[in-house]
Amino acid sequence: MLVLLIGLSILVLGFVLYSRVVPRMFMPFRNTTPAIEKADGVDFVPMPTWKNYMIQLLNIAGTGPIFGALMGAKWGPIVFLWIIIGTLLGGAVHDYMAGMMSVREKGLSITAIITKYLGHWTRFLILVPVLFLLIMISATFARSASDLLEAITGLPMLFWIAIILVYFLLSTILPINKVIGRLYPIFGILLIVMAVTVIGGLVAGGYAFPEFSIENQHPTGTEYLPDMFITVACGAISGFHATQSPMIARCIRTEKEGYVVFYGAMIMESAIALIWAISGLAFYGDTGSLADALAAGGPSGVIHEVATTVAGPVGGILAIIGVVICPITSGDTALRAARLMVEDDRSREHDKMVSLAIASIMMVFIIMLCMLDFSVLWNYSSWLNQTLATIVLWTATAFILKALHKKWYSLITALPATFMTMIVSSFILHSSQGLSLDYNFSIIAGLLLALLAFVVYLRAVLKTKVTE
Repeated sequence: MLVLLIGLSILVLGFVLYSRVVPRMFMPFRNTTPAIEKADGVDFVPMPTWKNYMIQLLNIAGTGPIFGALMGAKWGPIVFLWIIIGTLLGGAVHDYMAGMMSVREKGLSITAIITKYLGHWTRFLILVPVLFLLIMISATFARSASDLLEAITGLPMLFWIAIILVYFLLSTILPINKVIGRLYPIFGILLIVMAVTVIGGLVAGGYAFPEFSIENQHPTGTEYLPDMFITVACGAISGFHATQSPMIARCIRTEKEGYVVFYGAMIMESAIALIWAISGLAFYGDTGSLADALAAGGPSGVIHEVATTVAGPVGGILAIIGVVICPITSGDTALRAARLMVEDDRSREHDKMVSLAIASIMMVFIIMLCMLDFSVLWNYSSWLNQTLATIVLWTATAFILKALHKKWYSLITALPATFMTMIVSSFILHSSQGLSLDYNFSIIAGLLLALLAFVVYLRAVLKTKVTE
């Protein structure tokens, strides 16, 4: 329990202290935002700060911080370091920059921002993979929810997939304040309540909480570098979040809200991930038993077993909410973000029929992907996810240098970008999903690529004239 309290305290302290550093890049803040300037009643809709915060939390979270944290806990308590440090220095900065870049660029989607600051040549190289990632995430969450609903009700998976996809379609084309704005704050609160209920049940049940250790405790001996950093995505840093932040960038009323909404929501998601990583190890006792449970029932099965065991009927209800409603409410915004990206790429204003056509075409691909195994979907989406996070951090670095002209503030994004470059490069070189090269060679090659990227960054810094 002490590990959890210390971890949560570090997150809170980091949030308070970094609040004096990160937002300074955008000072003086502008009071006029795209939500006011371009209000259209559909995508650009001013909403209260608390509502934007809760929508942002559920947009970026869903079951991501639960699934990823549980699978990352197979490496043991060392995963706690990545969840905490990765969030404070990487993930929360990433989400904040994605949101605030969008605010300064009139609500543009992240793909359009990447193209503007990294070069027009990146247009289709970025847009197509990101659209694929969002479609894959929608399929992943639709499939995970429908699998559990089939197990609970006995009704066919295809029946539940059909219902979920109809909801996806509606939430993609309707005004953001009609469905998302009304339901998400409620579900966001329930996501927090579920995490608190589970940890409370473990304490009341006398479960032994894990002691902190940096030892690699993975049952099969899989190296934590780089695999753990890919597996635990949403709980530490996630490129998917960069697709969601611009959606809320179209709804905040002043730039001052950005830090609470974007950086703050990621802190809360990290807290949820930390709770579930600790809960998984406490409930099953060791990484081997946790790995067996994940292999037998998947993350959804583990959530259901833990919640119903430690919290009884209440836990069962919360578990169903967590593993059914939460992934659905991330899958729909993934599809909505994809629709906005296509419209931004074509420089089109919102049109109901065009939006419906775009969403319907993407729905065909989601249905096809829903037929694949969940583990396959998760593995590939995780690497694409972290690769996008790396690209967004480098884009933010270019944005700070070019648009804000704040030379040394760019280190705030350049350092985590360099680290993530090493992670995604070494993973795709070594992993069986990639080139299956020698482990040591892959790590060294990834490190060299990261250093090369940092050298390019330093050259850009030296060429930039300081105007502050």
